[in-house]
Amino acid sequence: MNDIQNQDDLYLLVDEFYKKLLSDESISYIFTDVVKIKLEEHLPILVTFWSQAILGTGGYTNNLTQIHLDVNTREYLSPELFKIWLQHFYASVDENFKGEKAEQIKTQALSIATIMQIKIAQQKSQ
Repeated sequence: MNDIQNQDDLYLLVDEFYKKLLSDESISYIFTDVVKIKLEEHLPILVTFWSQAILGTGGYTNNLTQIHLDVNTREYLSPELFKIWLQHFYASVDENFKGEKAEQIKTQALSIATIMQIKIAQQKSQ
């Protein structure tokens, strides 16, 4: 099994990840009912984000935290949802890749999930 090396690898990863999310009823409603993502538009944005984070390519200009805080105002993004998100993310990485970048992307995902939960808790307490 190869490590994550390029944007094609990241596209495969996020595509597999979203297949898992959308088939899991405990979290899929966030993407289908609350946000109503258009996958064909969303996946390239995610590839750009992860490519910047893992491969250093740049190009992601959205405010990741604000996007999630906005979603949270419509539907509470609970710690349980983040746990499910991470489980599917880790599984998608582990089923397709092995190596330094694969481990790095899992660590980055945990950091993002942790920061998002802290920001959501702060938002809730205001």
